[in-house]
Amino acid sequence: MNIGQIEALFDRAVAEIGKVVVGQAELIEATLIALFSEGNVLIEGVPGLGKTLLVNTLSRVLSCEFRRIQFTPDLMPSDVTGHSIYDMKDREFTFNPGPIFTNLLLADEINRAPAKTQSALLEAMQERQVTVDGTTYALDRPFITIATQNPIEQEGTYPLPEAQLDRFMFKLLVHYPSNAEENGILAHYAAGRDTRNLDLFGVEPVLSAEEVEAIQQAVRSVIVEESIIAYITSLVGRTRTWHSVEVGGSPRASVNILLASRALAACRGRDFVVPDDVKELAPWVLRHRLRLRPDAEIEGVSVEDVIREVLETVEAPRR
Repeated sequence: MNIGQIEALFDRAVAEIGKVVVGQAELIEATLIALFSEGNVLIEGVPGLGKTLLVNTLSRVLSCEFRRIQFTPDLMPSDVTGHSIYDMKDREFTFNPGPIFTNLLLADEINRAPAKTQSALLEAMQERQVTVDGTTYALDRPFITIATQNPIEQEGTYPLPEAQLDRFMFKLLVHYPSNAEENGILAHYAAGRDTRNLDLFGVEPVLSAEEVEAIQQAVRSVIVEESIIAYITSLVGRTRTWHSVEVGGSPRASVNILLASRALAACRGRDFVVPDDVKELAPWVLRHRLRLRPDAEIEGVSVEDVIREVLETVEAPRR
């Protein structure tokens, strides 16, 4: 698959999702870029902003298997991964796969389940496999986890373990729509199109599992010059020494920026990465990996402020 085909498929997928999801252009594009980069996505926003709707619509655009797990306080790890059942007739255990055995997994309201259940996703997100009772089972490709969460200040939520947060390539924030966008949402309902029935929107499948894998393979050939690699390293390294940061970006953050920048370049019709690709991706990759010093938080400093300042401080390479 060549770069022109990737750009065309990306644009078609964005257009099909846009039939249902009004606005949220960054959210839509970033989710597709993560898919093409074999990354996982964490989407945060208050209820009612279309987080789940986006994933449901994406499952229509992709001709792939889709499953949803509603995370609740009583959800057990075996409810995610599956479990072994003893067969009385054959006198042996047989494995009953859980909903994680799919291509597109929606982990809805992931922070409403305790850490033990959240961690059941760790191996699948990182290594694309699941180990149950000492036996390892490979997941089908492609595989992507898209998790949604409500702001952590809300009642009945648990913070995600740092090890799990680091497995998400992107953390994306969903904001309230503009007046024009909200008018568009209401126009759907006024015309009789209810998002509970996506058949009314005429969403067409665009990408098959084979095509997604072909894109994932093709973006690996996108050129990343040494100056871009040095720029990524400098950006992430600067977060580790920034005066208001207690924990900076890990090497996995650097790797994710590089991988995602390749996919972004391909989706823009280029076979090479430019500094603007890195700048666009950096907030998505870094915002959930940085931990501020307590005194900085008291002073009102935010992670978004730090990322913006780092981007302004580190000089980008000139082509």
